Amino acid sequence: MRKKDDSDDDDDDDDESGKNKRNVNRNRGRNTGNRGQREAKKTGKKNEQKKDAQKKKKSSSDSSSTSSDEESLNEEEMAKLMENVEEKKKLISTIRNKPWRMKKKLLVLRDAQKFVEKFEGALGKGKGKKFYAYKVMMLKKWIKFKRDFENFKTACIPWEMKIKEVESHFGSSVASYFIFLRWMYGVNLVLFGLIFGLVVIPEILMGLPYGSLPRKTVPRNEEKTAMDFSVLWDFEGYAKYSVLFYGYYNDQRTIGWLKFRLPLSYFMVGVGVFGYSLMVVIRTMASNANENTNDGDDGNFNFSFKMFTSWDYLIGNPETADNKFASITTSFKESIVDEEESNKDENIHLTRFLRVLANVMITCCLCGSGYLIYFVVKRSQTFSKMQNVGWYERNEVEIVMSLLGMFCPPLFETIANLEDYHPRVALKWQLGRIFALFLGNLYTFLLALMDDVNEKLAQEDVIKNITYWTLYNHYNSSTFLNDTDTTPPPLHPADVPRGPCWETNVGVEFVRLTVSDILVTYVTILVGDFLRACFVRFMNYCWCWDLEAGFPSYAEFDISGNVLGLVFNQGMIWMGSFYAPGLIGINVLRLLTSMYFQCWAVMSSNVPHERVFKASKSNNFYMGLLLLILFLSLLPVAYTIMSLPPSFDCGPFSGKNRMFDVIQETMQNDFPPFVGKIISSIANPGLIIPAILLMVLAIYYLNAVSKAYQQANIDLKKKMHMQREEEKNKRNNNTQANSVMRDLEELLPPSARNALKLQSAANENQSSGTTSNAPNNAKREASAIQAPRIAITSPPAPRPGGTPVGRPHPKH
Repeated sequence: MRKKDDSDDDDDDDDESGKNKRNVNRNRGRNTGNRGQREAKKTGKKNEQKKDAQKKKKSSSDSSSTSSDEESLNEEEMAKLMENVEEKKKLISTIRNKPWRMKKKLLVLRDAQKFVEKFEGALGKGKGKKFYAYKVMMLKKWIKFKRDFENFKTACIPWEMKIKEVESHFGSSVASYFIFLRWMYGVNLVLFGLIFGLVVIPEILMGLPYGSLPRKTVPRNEEKTAMDFSVLWDFEGYAKYSVLFYGYYNDQRTIGWLKFRLPLSYFMVGVGVFGYSLMVVIRTMASNANENTNDGDDGNFNFSFKMFTSWDYLIGNPETADNKFASITTSFKESIVDEEESNKDENIHLTRFLRVLANVMITCCLCGSGYLIYFVVKRSQTFSKMQNVGWYERNEVEIVMSLLGMFCPPLFETIANLEDYHPRVALKWQLGRIFALFLGNLYTFLLALMDDVNEKLAQEDVIKNITYWTLYNHYNSSTFLNDTDTTPPPLHPADVPRGPCWETNVGVEFVRLTVSDILVTYVTILVGDFLRACFVRFMNYCWCWDLEAGFPSYAEFDISGNVLGLVFNQGMIWMGSFYAPGLIGINVLRLLTSMYFQCWAVMSSNVPHERVFKASKSNNFYMGLLLLILFLSLLPVAYTIMSLPPSFDCGPFSGKNRMFDVIQETMQNDFPPFVGKIISSIANPGLIIPAILLMVLAIYYLNAVSKAYQQANIDLKKKMHMQREEEKNKRNNNTQANSVMRDLEELLPPSARNALKLQSAANENQSSGTTSNAPNNAKREASAIQAPRIAITSPPAPRPGGTPVGRPHPKH
């Protein structure tokens, strides 16, 4: 029915064109009118013949496709069929860009797909027809497989739908935190596999069991309370003498039947953790910067693009549609805030004064927090020498650091309201200040911890000498069986005097700090967000004022505090994983639970920010903070590896002067002598210093080239913008000229106007290269009917008195 209707519409169009032609011919005269009628009849007959031929071709193609290769198509039909198939394919690929209704798009798409599926296999010749059909079928299956595989990869991205849901309601700034959390989880998962696969599991499977050595045995005076919950909660007792910490690992050069070199593996994995993390962070920053530069200029027609191109017409799920609606609304809010901030007028002198005042107040807070942590760590060293110490005294350092991390960021945010920055800029300042707070607290903690390490190293020298004399005295006090033989003194590993093992103590401190930070974070979310939201929700009906609009109201998601909490926690993991290999497993569990817990909390207890702002296209600011904390975390570990002697009775490096001596030992025992000479030559300062200078010069050169490319891109964008403006001006001028020409054409008589229309139609058909007869007839008719030359302006009036042209007018 649709094809018949289309043909009827074409016949109506032909009849209307014939009537227009006959009217023109009547106005032009009898001779031209007769000729026009004859031409119109000829074109009508030819059109009917053409339609009959097309119907015959269609019926012949249908019969050929259904008759299982009984008849073969000739070359002309094959060429036309191929052209039709290509046109249908092009229509399928560009159907989205058509300004049609969705119903019409679906209808045309189904027809085109049916046509392609029906006639595409007939494009082969003879015996190759089946092979071509098979090839087309396999190509379609391959395309479908790639599409399904891409969908599968998207579905395998962890927590993608959760993050999209959060982004639709809270904006891209809040979603950027969860994207950063997911990335951190992936990095820690790789580090977890590296440490557990090459250090922890080999020690469990091939190392000596628990109780075989003093370093793997709980001391006798601690056995009674080694399984108490309070002791295990402080990571003492059996938790301290386990694979979680450095001191448990044996110093044997090889272990097990595989001759696994555990000390070398421990050292290389400890260095590889920092190397892998550095490589991943830098590579992620580079890829983010590349994606940021590839984005187009979104400053032009921002609201128009959001209005007309934001909706996804392929959404079929009501919940997804609601999320998309909320996402579009949030994006409009973000753009409105950006537009308001760009057009805001401010008093520059008052703003500068308030910003200086805010920075002074925040600096005082940072100095006070650093002094408080140093004071508390010094007190904890005094408490460690006491026998009966309460729970608060044992955990005072962790409690104070957690409380500072909980209360200082809201204080900084309150002070930052004086500065009146753009929300995106204010977030970066807030992140920088909280980062300075956490970094100052961490390094104050490390400095105080290094004092404790130096004290334990001094104790080790004394205990090392006491150990030998204790064994000697115990041996001399043993009983003699006869004059020639003596029995060796039976000494249990739990009774052997041992040193303080400063590496394990450092690892215990980092694990305690991490666990306390986890608990404080979760308690803050439960009390500060969930219980606060419940109170506001249910007590608002019976309260004196509006709790939702006033105090306390619903909580907003603290982006800066959560991001810096992640960065600070990751810095502790990087530093502590060398002394506590099990710390990375605790962090993986923490990130896994944080994703679900915080997603639930933000969707159930938080409200969007009053000033929703759009996050940057890359998380490079977060990555820059992470790179800085990675570098600062590397310094203490490198100092302990290169400068401090390891404990003499615990850990894989016991008995060596420095931890890196395991590399020299491996080079001497497992490699030929010339390899050691090559490495010593490479490590010569005469080669290292020029190599560093060459790297610095290369970085300077690449930075200069990058800036030149950036400037070239800016110039190219300016040129493209100018060219676009010129084309726009040309189109406007052409539109004005066309309007003037239309006004002039209205002054022409009707016959001349119709002739001009026919001539323009003939020119268009000639330019399009059509081979039909109707345009040729129109062209011949237009050429036969020449438009009269008519002056637009009126001729000059005759001179008064009949004065000839060219002579002066006589004076009266």
